[in-house]
Amino acid sequence: MVLLQLADWFHAQGYHVAAAFFYDRDGLAEKWQERYSFPVVDLQAWKKGPAVLKPLWLVRGILRLFLLIRRERFSAVMAFTHHSNLLALPLAWLAGIPVRVASHRGRILGFPRWQERLHAWMVNSRMATCLVAVSEQVRAESIEEGVRPAKIRVIPNGVSLTTVKKAERQRLRREAGVQPKGYLIVSAGRLWPEKGHIHLVRAMPMVAEQLPRAVLAIAGDGVLRPELEAEAQALGVAGYIRFLGVRSDVRAWFAAADLFVLPSNSEGMPMALLEAMGMGAPVVATRVGGVPELVRDGETGKLVPPQNPSALAEAIVSLLRDKAERARLAQNGQIYVMKYYSVEKMYERYMRLLVPAAFEVNGE
Repeated sequence: MVLLQLADWFHAQGYHVAAAFFYDRDGLAEKWQERYSFPVVDLQAWKKGPAVLKPLWLVRGILRLFLLIRRERFSAVMAFTHHSNLLALPLAWLAGIPVRVASHRGRILGFPRWQERLHAWMVNSRMATCLVAVSEQVRAESIEEGVRPAKIRVIPNGVSLTTVKKAERQRLRREAGVQPKGYLIVSAGRLWPEKGHIHLVRAMPMVAEQLPRAVLAIAGDGVLRPELEAEAQALGVAGYIRFLGVRSDVRAWFAAADLFVLPSNSEGMPMALLEAMGMGAPVVATRVGGVPELVRDGETGKLVPPQNPSALAEAIVSLLRDKAERARLAQNGQIYVMKYYSVEKMYERYMRLLVPAAFEVNGE
């Protein structure tokens, strides 16, 4: 989301932009291309099939990226994951691209130590101009992995906010099956192990027992959806949970929610959390990654330990029963996000990084 948002902004400023993906995991490239006026390129470096062919597909994808970089004569290349850092930035260096920016957006669970060391070596080398960390915690993690502090720039994610009419909020609550005087809990993110949705599902029996009119709506899709649905069925809470799939109106769901919950096991600077707070939803989140920089426990939201369904359920029930406290946390959170995490601040920081010549004119 941040990648496409940035590309769209730079394109609107008159820059020639392309967004390239090594593979279209969720089959969204065509939809993205319809939405955006800059090229969205699927390099097709991975797909399902015989294992013996996968190295050939990877080589083909890398070659396609190199040819794209050489043909379009870009002045800057920015990679958005550890794997794309490792694959794309050496190509950009070989192609003579002046600015080559790596990203660290949160520790990858299960990332092999040898790849972590290789990644740190590559970032520290001349192949990378610098590495962007999306939070101070992610900066610390980068240093732990071996990246030199001098190579790191901290640029938090930013959000732009929209207004959602009361009628739309009410419509979404009806769609979720929330009864009058009921509660709508919303969570959003890829249904992936790092996002911790299994712990939220396991918290729901305790929530439903105390607040039988509470409904949980989870926006997003991924490989764990069948497992999560089966767990909800086994725990007897399938009737309390709505799996929304991929939604384009997720901000409206945040605005309609009585509570937003982020149950992640690992995070950098989660966009869903930023947007939920910006849209005025009170939040319960796990104390991981850069989350405590956003959610100050008892000030801008409520923090709980990760992988702890009981603590999650207790925090959810406590806030849903206290309307005044929800309103206080929601207001504080919204003000905090608007002050420190605006999308305009993010754009300016990336502009200074990717187009330094634009600021050299004024001697900045």
